[in-house]
Amino acid sequence: MSYSIQLYTLRNSIAEDLPGTIKKVAEIGFAQVEPYNFVATAAELGAALKENGLTAPSGHAPLLTQDQDEIFAAAKELGISTVIDPYLPAEHWQDAETIQATAATLNAAAKKGAEYGIRVGYHNHAWELESTIEGTTALEYFESLLDPELVLEVDTYWAAVGGQNPVELLARLGDRVKLIHIKDGPATTDITAQQPAGQGTIPVLDVIAAATALEVGVVEFDDYDGDIFAGIAESLAYLTANTGAGATEGATA
Repeated sequence: MSYSIQLYTLRNSIAEDLPGTIKKVAEIGFAQVEPYNFVATAAELGAALKENGLTAPSGHAPLLTQDQDEIFAAAKELGISTVIDPYLPAEHWQDAETIQATAATLNAAAKKGAEYGIRVGYHNHAWELESTIEGTTALEYFESLLDPELVLEVDTYWAAVGGQNPVELLARLGDRVKLIHIKDGPATTDITAQQPAGQGTIPVLDVIAAATALEVGVVEFDDYDGDIFAGIAESLAYLTANTGAGATEGATA
């Protein structure tokens, strides 16, 4: 298991200076990043990653709403091996038929991704856990409809905001979960209150241990009322000190 940083965390800095931001990420100690909406920036981002010795094992892109071939081609250029759809709004998670249609679309995307040698996944927010379908959470109902090759990236913070115990949720989802988003704070919708790992109410170490098939733990802040580079540095320091895994390779926690 290794640690990565979701670059959405640094979106403001990236908008001002992409190469400089990637350099700072490397200096903090991250060796992996998770890009978002990377099609438009693939060339510049790829050059910055190469210059700083970073890799991108996963990336976020809107597979369910935008051109999949364009996304997969850019992902291949960047060396991304898992492309994750990061967002479908709450109205898509309120009834079984809509969720079935979403699962079918993502299953088809996975078949196309396989032609590029790329795996496909989905990343949740709170509403997939707040909604109940046939006696289970919408996310778990959705998972039951996915082809075996698809993976989940569970945002453990939003799972808690959605009313679920993230440790128990990860145990139920089992080996489907290959990536998680690691963030901390009060588990509310006030994203500016998010904190570095180990400083909030999320049992971060228990969460990591519960993800038994975890490949990458992705540090993320949706927002932060402080120096964001200091925040991600504190998160990485806490994680590497307490899990025996590093920013590149290490034992599964």
